[in-house]
Amino acid sequence: MAERIEAAIKASHALVAEAGTGTGKTFAYLVPALRAGGKVIIATGTKTLQDQLFNRDLPTVRDALGVPATIALLKGRANYVCPYHLERAQSEGRFLNREEAGHIRTIARFAKATKTGDKAELSAVPEDSGAWAQATSTRENCLGQDCPHYKGCFVIAARREAMDADVLVVNHHLFFADVMLRDDGLGELLPACNTVIFDEAHQLPEVAGLFFGEAVGTARLSELARDTKLEAIAGAKDYLPLQEACRTLEKVTRDFRLAFHRDGLRLSEAQWLDHPNAVEALATLEGELAEFMTHLDSQADRSEGLANCRMRAHELALAIKRWLKPSEPDADEGNDGDDVFIKWVEVTKYAVTLNLTPLSVANIFRRQMEGHPRAWIFTSATLAVGSSFGHYCGELGLAEAETGLWGSPFDYGSCALLYAPQQMPDPNSPFYHEAVLEAAWPAIRASHGRAFVLCTSLRAMRRIHELLKERLEKEGLDLPLLLQGEGSKSELLERFRFLGNAILVASQSFWEGVDVRGEALSLVVIDKLPFAPPDDPVLSARIEHLKRQGRNAFFEYQLPRAVISMKQGAGRLIRDETDRGVLMVCDPRLIEKSYGRRIWQSLPPMKRTREIADVESFFGG
Repeated sequence: MAERIEAAIKASHALVAEAGTGTGKTFAYLVPALRAGGKVIIATGTKTLQDQLFNRDLPTVRDALGVPATIALLKGRANYVCPYHLERAQSEGRFLNREEAGHIRTIARFAKATKTGDKAELSAVPEDSGAWAQATSTRENCLGQDCPHYKGCFVIAARREAMDADVLVVNHHLFFADVMLRDDGLGELLPACNTVIFDEAHQLPEVAGLFFGEAVGTARLSELARDTKLEAIAGAKDYLPLQEACRTLEKVTRDFRLAFHRDGLRLSEAQWLDHPNAVEALATLEGELAEFMTHLDSQADRSEGLANCRMRAHELALAIKRWLKPSEPDADEGNDGDDVFIKWVEVTKYAVTLNLTPLSVANIFRRQMEGHPRAWIFTSATLAVGSSFGHYCGELGLAEAETGLWGSPFDYGSCALLYAPQQMPDPNSPFYHEAVLEAAWPAIRASHGRAFVLCTSLRAMRRIHELLKERLEKEGLDLPLLLQGEGSKSELLERFRFLGNAILVASQSFWEGVDVRGEALSLVVIDKLPFAPPDDPVLSARIEHLKRQGRNAFFEYQLPRAVISMKQGAGRLIRDETDRGVLMVCDPRLIEKSYGRRIWQSLPPMKRTREIADVESFFGG
């Protein structure tokens, strides 16, 4: 793998490389990248891998090779203390509680002593404290060169270091926001770089869709109203209509969210029109935003902060106008989806977001890769379907890319078992969750806990957790039961490892990026094959587009995506050469449907069984 990556770097080619768990893919790209010299950008999907690369893997490889490369870690601006907003927070003293006020004082002391301003260095203030929102900046409320604290800005210092470094570690989001989209003054990084490496590259199509699209929502509007109110108190105290306009904007923004009576909604353009109260509330919001802007325009010259708020307000108003513009019927007819956007609405517990998502990111991504010749390396444990990279390369427009596939060195035949229970009902049947519990319970008992139960929906997760709790109490088994959401992801994993015999019931966020080695995780139960819900507005638009082209959307799009998700979930089980475990897939379609074969053939080569006795025997029962 390292030799193929070295050849791609020398030739400035693109290489898509799948490497199974345990291959050492990190070293396989770090060694040739450091040996080649020049500037290298490494983009990862998770903060954990970003920190591991910067603190451990990169220094190890650099020292082993004796290469004098400088390395830097660059995070999003929300990770760095902002002296301007910290000062404002201290002087305004507007905190939800005493604890937050204490956190601001702690952050202020930290800001005077730190060299980097990175909030990861300050464990005394929890990551979810509201104080951080007041002590950091966003792209919208940063004053840039107009800021009185510009010379002492931690973000600027971190970016200067990033510009000078030979190897820069970022995450996917920052790469797209700052480098691909030439945002925030980092656009010169890419032209100067010889090699771009995407680790955890299976996440890229989704991240690219997010960044090449547009989103405007109540969170940004509420933030604008709050920031303007603070700037108005500081810079235009004598003009009360602006403060009143801020309060009104906050209220109508809240009313827009309340127009939806439940959360967890993803609505297509047609479904959105079935919510007349919300449509009306958005019209009211748009009108109040226009009124707010007239007051803001009249006062914007009185301070840099108010001028910045005016710019943000006009951007948001234009974004709402673009979203409200009627979609052209059959806009994607006769093309490959380039420059066609899907209009949809997402409603969460506290916010509503209006989204425009590209139907396809392939052409947009390909355009971003053109220009200055450089190597592009895409690597992950889950990119291929069987031995084909057609789906992945098609999504990102990588038709010219070379590909390589390296399996895991682990002996799956002796260390892992794939178990598909018999007589499972149809996954859409009303009592399917109960059937999953009945089938999984003997396996959980045989493994003495030490299990992940991975669900494809939050509803399934809550119901299966409820059933497990009842069963544990009924049988008097002392196995700790954990549920996603009861703490942060890192806290739950720490507890799971420490307890050694726990059962963790979780949904999508635990299907990937989770590394539990050793006996603490010996059983992974998957309730259903991870097909995305077909009524999802983005997925259904893409399916319709493929159908209009006379293509098979299921085999070309839905199935490959499910295979890649399945490989991610299965990848939680065997993390080390000494690990042993059972992967249990409850969904009968794995065996009964012809496409099920393509799914299990894409998984590591485990022994397969349909008998619970084999599972009990595996665990020594």
